[in-house]
Amino acid sequence: MRAAATTPNPSKSSLRFVALAIAAASLVGVALFQRGPDPAFLPEMAPHPVVMQDGRMLFSQRYEVTVAEWNRCALDGECDLTLRTRPDQDPATTPATGLSYVDVKQYVEWINTKSRHDFRLPTAEEWDAMAAAVLPHAPAPVFSDPALSWASTYLVEGIAPRALKPQGSFSTSPEGIVDLDGSVWEWTMECYDGQSNGTPAESCPAFFVGGEHIAAMSFLIRDPARGGCAVGTPPAHLGMRLVSDKPIG
Repeated sequence: MRAAATTPNPSKSSLRFVALAIAAASLVGVALFQRGPDPAFLPEMAPHPVVMQDGRMLFSQRYEVTVAEWNRCALDGECDLTLRTRPDQDPATTPATGLSYVDVKQYVEWINTKSRHDFRLPTAEEWDAMAAAVLPHAPAPVFSDPALSWASTYLVEGIAPRALKPQGSFSTSPEGIVDLDGSVWEWTMECYDGQSNGTPAESCPAFFVGGEHIAAMSFLIRDPARGGCAVGTPPAHLGMRLVSDKPIG
């Protein structure tokens, strides 16, 4: 009479090894999946890059960061400021304004983590290159007397409307960047300290903002009308636009 066949039971160590192997494979799969940018957090970029004088390409956000985009950062607890709109404004198309340089840096850090792509603010030179085709040329002075130069400046500044308008209300650059000539001045990463030796960003008291004329704002100012301006006429609104040194994808 033949003995009944038996199936050997796997040892506990074998089962543990299999479980660890499955877990390791899962982690590798997740890591591979997360290697690329996350589309859920990527902003809409302009269809064409800006070609700088040195030949490098700069990739710019098509529109300024909106209230809806900003508040995703606030809901995550990574941006201290929560923005609100009037009943007649759509958060999805209203530029995020009332932002200090400190606020903007919080958003940049958050979006880089969430999107898994490297974004930053433009330099003042980069912003000028982005806006060169849509900004008005400097008008001729009203008075030729040097003693009245202040009056000429006063009378010819303020071409852009100061009311906050939804995205798409102003010009579009040849690269497809929208509203660079609008009523929102955009923070740059370039320090203004009245010196030429280059102060580190973490020690900088003020930064240039891009708009219809040159201006520099204290890094803590959210409302330029109340906080004053380090250089130039105070901007109407302070907002932001992201740029990147590499294309998305």
